[in-house]
Order: sequence, then structure tokens, then C-alpha cells
Amino acid sequence: MDNIILIGMPGSGKSTLGVLLAKSLGYSFTDTDLIISRIAGKPLQKILDEDGLDSFLDIEEKVGAELECNSTVIATGGSMVLSEEAMQNLKAQGKVLYINVPLGEIKRRVTNIKTRGIAFKKGETLDDVYQVRVPLYEKYADITVDFVDCTNGGIEDTVNLMVEKIKNGDIL
Repeated sequence: MDNIILIGMPGSGKSTLGVLLAKSLGYSFTDTDLIISRIAGKPLQKILDEDGLDSFLDIEEKVGAELECNSTVIATGGSMVLSEEAMQNLKAQGKVLYINVPLGEIKRRVTNIKTRGIAFKKGETLDDVYQVRVPLYEKYADITVDFVDCTNGGIEDTVNLMVEKIKNGDIL
């Protein structure tokens, strides 16, 4: 399978960059957060508020473990890496690209933390979530695009860098 699976923290740009990357590659695009919302019949934050973190993570795991695509850029939710089963299925279908954005930049971008639908436990902070997830992003990544690689360019430059890294890695 020849999918590109995007992973990274909430606010790293997976959905935004994913659409543009898909266009650049002539691929389809899907966002697992939208699939989760559709299955639950409500926005991510409402799932977390009404059904709880465990229910949200169960739905996310099921989506990741059962998703099957071809020639698709898949933007995952930031917490998808918490499920070994989901990530094994996704890795079996393509290559995983980690968008590595430093914590300070994530904090700058994610200003709606209480309403964005970010999966974290009561009492956890964005710092805590970052510390837990970064090693998992690194574990599953076939390719990493670092924020510092893209700081001088615009979004198109970032997409071009992603395409270059994908092609240099002989992924396509």
C-alpha cells in the first residue's frame, strides 16, 4: 500500500498540510478526526465531555485499526499513536511521516485547548501530553519533517519539503 500517514501533536499542521500534500501527490485525503466525529455523531470535544476519554480512545483505535485506503494521505488525530493496534494497521498500509513541531510553537498555535477535542487525562497539561507522545511519534515515524526545516518558508515550502523527503526515501 502506498499511503502517507501523518502523525504529530495537535496543532502541528497534519490536516492543513495533509490536504496540500495529497494535491501535490495526486492522492486522496482523509482525516481520522472527521471519521471519529461522524461515527460518534458529534464533535471530538463533545465525545470527550459526554462519553469520556476512554470512549474517545476506543473509537479512535477502532478507526485506526480498521481504516483501509490506497494512495491516500491520512491525517491522524494526535493521540492515534497511543494505540499500538491502530498504528500497526496504518504502518502496514504506507509510510508514516511525523511532523515534529517544538512544544513552544504548539502552545502558540493551540489556543483553544478546552474546545479543540484534544485527548488528555484530567490534570494533564499540553506539556505532559507532549512528553508522553513525542517518543511514540519518533517510534512510529518512517520520515520526520522538523519544524526548523520549514521556518523560513511558507506552507507550500513545507509541503515541498515533505514531498522531497518522501521521494528521497523512495517511498513512492
